[in-house]
Amino acid sequence: MRISVAGTGYVGLVAGVCFAEKGHDVICVDVDKKKIELMESGRSPIYETDLEEMMKRNHAKGRLHYTTDYASAYSNADAIFIGVGTPELPNGSANLSYIATVSRQIAETVEKDCLVVVKSTVPIGTNDKVEQFIRDFLVHDVKVEVASNPEFLAQGTAVRDTLKASRIVIGTETPWAEERLREIYRDFDIPIVSVKRRSAEMIKYASNDFLALKISYMNDIANLCELVGADIEEVAEGMSYDKRIGNLFLNAGIGYGGSCFPKDTKALKYLAAQNGYRLRTVEAAVAVNEEQKTKLIRKASDRLITFNGLKVAVLGLTFKPGTDDLREAPSLDNIPLLLEAGANIVAYDPVGEMNFRRLYPEGSIMNGTIRYVRSPVDALKGANICFLFTEWPEIKRLTAQCFKDLMHTPLIYDGRNLFKTNEMKLSGVEYYSIGR
Repeated sequence: MRISVAGTGYVGLVAGVCFAEKGHDVICVDVDKKKIELMESGRSPIYETDLEEMMKRNHAKGRLHYTTDYASAYSNADAIFIGVGTPELPNGSANLSYIATVSRQIAETVEKDCLVVVKSTVPIGTNDKVEQFIRDFLVHDVKVEVASNPEFLAQGTAVRDTLKASRIVIGTETPWAEERLREIYRDFDIPIVSVKRRSAEMIKYASNDFLALKISYMNDIANLCELVGADIEEVAEGMSYDKRIGNLFLNAGIGYGGSCFPKDTKALKYLAAQNGYRLRTVEAAVAVNEEQKTKLIRKASDRLITFNGLKVAVLGLTFKPGTDDLREAPSLDNIPLLLEAGANIVAYDPVGEMNFRRLYPEGSIMNGTIRYVRSPVDALKGANICFLFTEWPEIKRLTAQCFKDLMHTPLIYDGRNLFKTNEMKLSGVEYYSIGR
């Protein structure tokens, strides 16, 4: 099929490349000319495993194209996927302005019967509005139907999560729309869950918010473990054998981040309030997560007189390994507090450094300073204290002896429980983690 994809962020670009990989003729549309030129040269604007290789391969085969000319991309498409951003507004609701812009463009340019598929995460009922909006502004006498097809990818594993998904959720209102979506996904060999549009929209929010709930629950239990002398890792292992619970998302740490969980929990909370209902479990998950992000700073403040003038090693800036995304990363909550307190930060991240530099350039900031280094070892040399925020493999490979030998004072605050407490203690490292 001829497929056009609006938006070349994580959702749109990954979807477009994977559709091309399965043999469809795909055009990816974006308003950013420089971004289009970058992709035409074979380079990906986002850091994602296997994505750039697949871009080059499918572009060379003539199945994958990029353009800023939305009119030519939409006019003769069999299906148009909307994968633009729906960022969080100050009140917690989703900003649908980009969805509206693309919908208007589609209405004014499509020249044949077409299925419009919303992959972006949108509030329940949005697909209904998109369909009506397109029909209100439709220029040509053609049939346009809208379907919901939420994504369930995770940054760092987005390509695998798309091509090897546990399920594909499609939300349609007519057999024609369902059949066309099934045809698009025919060669994916993945179970398809076919439901009504509003159910598909809710499945996305309910799934993400459930995982966020699970993370916050484990962090809450971890905090209690510290107070009563239990070990959260032993607790999680015992829980993991229960098939009703499963073994995923049981790791305690300093909270969830990224582009999905924080935004989607707040959006569902807002949606419930708009309908006169309180999602108390989601509200609790959000509250626990906010407190968890700065737990290590509070622990360190109890141990130290001051951060002023201390050399502070920060290992990991992104919200998780395998991505350069900083959205809602714990580093964004903690580093400003350290700088305000007068810390001299030496930061390391193998992928996220450039994005972080845009927010915090090297030099004096507030009452402290920040500089960036190329390895964890360089960050640790002579440091008075170390904070571990992201579980990159390069950081996990460090040993207790490395901290002991390299740091001026081997004082470690580990937000990802990367190391064994007994090994740290035997090596003479003062080590604090979460729930242990």
